[in-house]
Amino acid sequence: MSVSLGLGTYRCRDVTRAAAMAAAAGADWIDTAPNYAQGQAERALAPVLAEHPELKVSTKVGFLAPGSRGLALRAKVLAAGTAEAGHCLSPRYIGWQVACSRRTLGRMPDVVFVHNPEHGCRREAMTDRLYLAFLTLEEACLAGLIRGYGVATWSGFSSGLFDVPLLLELAAKAGGPHHHLRAIQLPLSVVNLAPIAQALDGVGVLADAQAAELDVFASAPLHGGAVPNLVTPELAELIQPGSSPAQAGLAVVASSPGVSRVLLSTDQPQHWSEATTVIGQPALPLDTLRKVTDVLGT
Repeated sequence: MSVSLGLGTYRCRDVTRAAAMAAAAGADWIDTAPNYAQGQAERALAPVLAEHPELKVSTKVGFLAPGSRGLALRAKVLAAGTAEAGHCLSPRYIGWQVACSRRTLGRMPDVVFVHNPEHGCRREAMTDRLYLAFLTLEEACLAGLIRGYGVATWSGFSSGLFDVPLLLELAAKAGGPHHHLRAIQLPLSVVNLAPIAQALDGVGVLADAQAAELDVFASAPLHGGAVPNLVTPELAELIQPGSSPAQAGLAVVASSPGVSRVLLSTDQPQHWSEATTVIGQPALPLDTLRKVTDVLGT
């Protein structure tokens, strides 16, 4: 498959162990956020990133990490009311969080994702929120603090709050024709099949991202561990003969048009072994993907 394997640290119990396993398994990317692992994920990744300079890393801005509220308030980048909400995308806070992540990771992030911009945002305010965030991140790119940025969302695309054309329009407005919008991240799995079904028809978020040459990071490909229990042996055999339910579920995501990277969140050697086996095989035929979407619905 042309898709790559990466580590997503959201649900990792031991981030350092998971990162070392990801590097050993040939993963090329680690995705994290300041609020993951009770606010310790970035710090836990630093020694592994130092040992493996070939690994790329993305982090996020938006959610407040445990223990960071007081620091942000003292730095005057956060208002008391926003601190209580636990999520902030003001320009001052984004700039501060980017600087903190850079220091904690010990290197320049390759991508900084705007984290769930839909969180606590009214529909009519979404465009302005995204534009100001992009403007701030473009400034960080020009200052050499980060290499690029993107949007990581759970429901922003599926709810229609924004789409790829809008993101591209706002990025061009913020950074001109040579803007630094590089990627999107969204949940894709046999539970979240709608974007995959749309891509098979050449429309929707995955098709738009592919046309714009944006990297697509597929998060939650096993839907928090639920997929192996949802994929029956018969369905696994339909998807990929001889595969386990987890492998079949991963193969669907990894074979989807437009997907660049699948983020696996685990510190279990068996899971990495299964995932690397899937990534090393040819992509599933589009007809097979259509059968899966027909059987499971969207």
